[in-house]
Amino acid sequence: MRLTRKRKTDLLKAIPLFAGCSQRELEAIAAVADEVMLPAGRTLMRQGDAGSELVVIEQGDVDIDIDGERIATRTAGDFVGELAIVTHRPRTATVTTATEVRALVLTARDFERLLRDVPSIAVKVLKAVGERLPAEH
Repeated sequence: MRLTRKRKTDLLKAIPLFAGCSQRELEAIAAVADEVMLPAGRTLMRQGDAGSELVVIEQGDVDIDIDGERIATRTAGDFVGELAIVTHRPRTATVTTATEVRALVLTARDFERLLRDVPSIAVKVLKAVGERLPAEH
């Protein structure tokens, strides 16, 4: 079953990365986000590779590994890949589907166009990304 634009908007609103966005901003994001179904065991992102998309998990679980060590599992309502598309740096982790996953995918090109066309989203997204960065001591 494909998501309606309203369902995409509701899903995006519940995700911390986009929680501060207005209805209009959420609708702009939903318009460019593609829904995908992924089988268990699929590598979504590989540590060290260039980042080309942000993935919002609608259903299922993904495992996050750094240097071959499992550091976390993300589940429905979470997102991965934001650091690489915001910073244009290589992926910091490998992300693999632990179960079948339904997700929304936002390509780097669509993400950049979105930030250019609706600049108010940029500040909100950067704030959310900054909150996920580890604190330096």
